[in-house]
Amino acid sequence: MNISFFFEVLIGGLLSGVMYALVAIGFVLIYKASGVFNFAQGAMVFFAALTCVGIMDKFGLPLWLAIPATVAAMIVLGLAIERVVLRPLVNQPEITLFMATIGLAFFIEGLAQLVWGAQVHRLELPIEDVPLQYLADNFNIIVSQFDVMAAGVCGVMVLLLSLIFSKTKVGRALRAVADDHQAALAVGIPLQRIWAVLWAVAGIVALVAGLLWGARNGVQFALTFIALKALPVLILGGFTSVPGAIVGGLIIGASEKLAEVYIGPMVGGGIEGWFPYVLALLFLLVRPEGLFGEKIIRRI
Repeated sequence: MNISFFFEVLIGGLLSGVMYALVAIGFVLIYKASGVFNFAQGAMVFFAALTCVGIMDKFGLPLWLAIPATVAAMIVLGLAIERVVLRPLVNQPEITLFMATIGLAFFIEGLAQLVWGAQVHRLELPIEDVPLQYLADNFNIIVSQFDVMAAGVCGVMVLLLSLIFSKTKVGRALRAVADDHQAALAVGIPLQRIWAVLWAVAGIVALVAGLLWGARNGVQFALTFIALKALPVLILGGFTSVPGAIVGGLIIGASEKLAEVYIGPMVGGGIEGWFPYVLALLFLLVRPEGLFGEKIIRRI
């Protein structure tokens, strides 16, 4: 086995895994504080990327001005979702909230295409998709500079979110809301305001993910399916853990690339598309709460 090629595949998979983890964190943020699995997260990724390129195309703005405008749009979207959709459904069963996010996903997808059009857009970020010369020259490993920079951006985003959760007053309030909604309300924590902040942050996370995946694959409706790749990440890492999303993303990213290269030829290829789900299914049989999830014990 060519060891350089093995590490090339492994590193590429790990870098993709970091980007999967960023998408998964959008789910974790909402689920952790509200118990809602946000089916609309993929639509938010698509909406963010399409809004950014739409602003650039329609108003002729450069990327560095379009991004702040899109951040503002995503914050408004997050606040509107909390006010119009979630607030009237407070204390409703979780399945009701989940069904609401399904409807919300289709609405956001339609709204994005209604405003900006349904055609595929090209997104150019100031990061070249060329091999890193140091690894190529010294180790004969071909790794894309874009993948490294994208993983770095995702890593910084994850670190900031972790610091917000652990070190700030808002973060402590988020953890309190996650533990017990009624107890948080009883001690004076404004539940609606916390949810509004959370959805706004989830919108910003969706924007970063949308820009990175849009630059790699083009800004198109298929971006909504990126969220589906986050599902096995969540199953492995746990639905309530930011570190779990990171570890789960790394495992999924590395395993799917290695499986495609080393197992794919034995089964005819195409294994990268379904291997993560098989891995997640096997993992559910062993540890359904995930690596970092809390084990739920119900007494009857």
